[in-house]
Amino acid sequence: MSEPVSQTFIPSIHYRDPLAALDWLERAFGFERSLLVIGDDPQMLHAEMSFGGGHVTVGGEWAEEIKSPASLGGKTTQTIRVELDDGIDAHCERARAAGARIWAEPADQFYGARTYRAMDPEGHIWSFSQAVREVSIADMEKASGLTIQTGARS
Repeated sequence: MSEPVSQTFIPSIHYRDPLAALDWLERAFGFERSLLVIGDDPQMLHAEMSFGGGHVTVGGEWAEEIKSPASLGGKTTQTIRVELDDGIDAHCERARAAGARIWAEPADQFYGARTYRAMDPEGHIWSFSQAVREVSIADMEKASGLTIQTGARS
């Protein structure tokens, strides 16, 4: 039995071929399976994967409203952001070697992170980020030309 998950939000992502997705997510991103529940119908699969201190659930297309981007002409309404402690450039190369389509190469951002974005074989977009320096709100605003508010409603 898996350890209880103590996160407030746990994204769930769905695939046409969830078993293949589990293998690919391990190979490309270094995720680890922590729970797998499967019966006769692999579309009813429920899996949990962990990475660092986070979790994601993986399942099949078990209802008309629950689809992979591969079943929707490549359209997606969400991305999943994953925070790395270190090694973002090597992580990107690992994903590329496993067949990920790199949407944005690793690059330093005005807010102090180095990020890259990758698409998995079924069209889900994954964003990976690594903190590389501390940046004040004032410096972020100056570098970006944006107004940044914390804890405030507009």
